[in-house]
Amino acid sequence: MGFTDEARGLQDQLIQWRHAFHQDPEIGLELPRTQEKVLAALDGLGLETSVGTDTTSVTAVLRGTAGAIGSTEARPAVLLRADMDALPVQERTGVDFTSRVDGAMHACGHDLHTSMLLGAATLLADARHRLAGDVVFMFQPGEEGYDGASVMVREGVLDAAGRRVDAAFGMHVFSSMEPHGRFVTRPGVMMSASDGLFVRVLGAGGHGSAPHAAKDPVTVSAEMVLALQTMVTRQFNMFDPVVVTVGRLAAGTKRNVIPDTAEFDATIRTFSEANRDRMQSAIPRLLQGIAHAHGLEVEVTYMPEYPLTITDATETEFAEAAIEELFEGRHSRLAQPLSGSEDFSRVLAEVPGSFVGLSAVPDGVDPATSAFNHSPFATFDDAVLADGAAVYAQLGLNKIEQLAQSAAR
Repeated sequence: MGFTDEARGLQDQLIQWRHAFHQDPEIGLELPRTQEKVLAALDGLGLETSVGTDTTSVTAVLRGTAGAIGSTEARPAVLLRADMDALPVQERTGVDFTSRVDGAMHACGHDLHTSMLLGAATLLADARHRLAGDVVFMFQPGEEGYDGASVMVREGVLDAAGRRVDAAFGMHVFSSMEPHGRFVTRPGVMMSASDGLFVRVLGAGGHGSAPHAAKDPVTVSAEMVLALQTMVTRQFNMFDPVVVTVGRLAAGTKRNVIPDTAEFDATIRTFSEANRDRMQSAIPRLLQGIAHAHGLEVEVTYMPEYPLTITDATETEFAEAAIEELFEGRHSRLAQPLSGSEDFSRVLAEVPGSFVGLSAVPDGVDPATSAFNHSPFATFDDAVLADGAAVYAQLGLNKIEQLAQSAAR
């Protein structure tokens, strides 16, 4: 029996939770008000809850009561994850529950993720008599560039049930790309790796009217930015793509003053470990060559960030079956990986699992033109909350049933 009806019965509560999170967003690893709301919502469900030491995470363990309980070491265990943090974005959606925190917004839908996982915890707590195993609920801060998943893994979330979880599932909503209410999956590489590039070009300042008497870092920086794009097309196979985007370029104080230094930062996305490794040597070599050709110096910092998000093929097929069980005809596979990155990759690198996408594009809105995640105009539809909660819960129940049956054979 699926959880769709029970989840729809929670819809009003799910909306209340989501709006409370949305109006009070927090950024990074320290989310004390969000943590407080999550703990309050979990109170009374009979879960074993704990909080993080180095971050305001929440871990909750549900002990199923079906069949013979047995030892903790012998019981199946499944992890379900939601991220909770917001972005440093000034909201411009105009919704009536808009952010009340200046310069912060749930522009990536993590408020929906948290609410849906709270809904799943409620559903599964009511169904604990059907669970011959344990469910770990992972409420994670700091996904947006702070690697909160790595902190929680280090602090033992994968072993919170008393043993390493057998499988892990996460979910992410989108405000564009797919039609309203559609679920998407992809076996193998689902999302790119993400790395950071930080460059400082060292020249010698002077008067703008006499550039020959200075060493201009501005023109050299501009050449570097363009050369990075050419490098991608000439050194890397187009069928194993690489994305380099310079998002910050800074230099100077006045139009007729040549500055001593210029800086730029870039994000780098790769879809294979081979290309990720190559970029770490190819980029410094290129930038140093350009700088030396002009008689300047350059400082290049290449910072590895999130690894590839690689889903397990078997667990992805399992997730697809659970989605179809609840919402027949509302699932499809992504034809190609997404160029966004995710620290749920840390979890999937440790245990088999999968990652599910869900379109929260408002019904009737064209997903091809709606504002994408991270936009100050990104709008996510409350209508998908019950569906997401049902899928989370179904994944937990079905996986434990599968594992228990396998152990009994």
